[in-house]
Amino acid sequence: MGFQTALEIERFPAHAHRLSPMLTLQGAVAHCDMPLESGPTLYLPFSQTYLPGYLAALREDFRAYFEAHRIQLPLSIGDAVFFNPALLHAAGPNRSKDVKRIGNLLQISSAYGRAMESVDRLKMSVSLYPALKRLIAEGAIGAEEADNAIAASAEGYSFPTNLDRDPAIGGLAPQRQQAMMRQALAEGWTPQAFAKAAEAQAWRKLT
Repeated sequence: MGFQTALEIERFPAHAHRLSPMLTLQGAVAHCDMPLESGPTLYLPFSQTYLPGYLAALREDFRAYFEAHRIQLPLSIGDAVFFNPALLHAAGPNRSKDVKRIGNLLQISSAYGRAMESVDRLKMSVSLYPALKRLIAEGAIGAEEADNAIAASAEGYSFPTNLDRDPAIGGLAPQRQQAMMRQALAEGWTPQAFAKAAEAQAWRKLT
């Protein structure tokens, strides 16, 4: 919602404004120390509770209010910050003489939302599977850690798909990529077998 023009945002009903922030978790990981003078992210506390926030953020008077009431948090290397995407925020100016800021900006999307960026989840899953299989066998990670990795890499929604080639068998929807990955780990599939099955599943989803 925050990447639309005011005219576009006005066309969305109130429930879309309420729901949109629930579909994404926003965050960042600092790869260097970011003292205040280097301009780490500015935040307006509790602004995520203001329903017209996506529209208000485009108004000059509200931008002045933001500037007068925003806060800023210094970050150390390795710090992670997560927040509701409807929280009004902005990059701060870098007034330092020698700090070149670098960080990873994160958009963690719900399986029921549309992500901002295109991600090759098939390639991610096939690449990750051998390492997960090995780490589980070595006892280096448990089921919960493995499940977290699967949730962060494999596709969590059955759709879109081609229901003629990818019918729902034994349920209301075709098997999700995440479910296949969990099944493969539980049954001890080889990396080659998992890659072949995952590629076949991806092909079935195409029209």
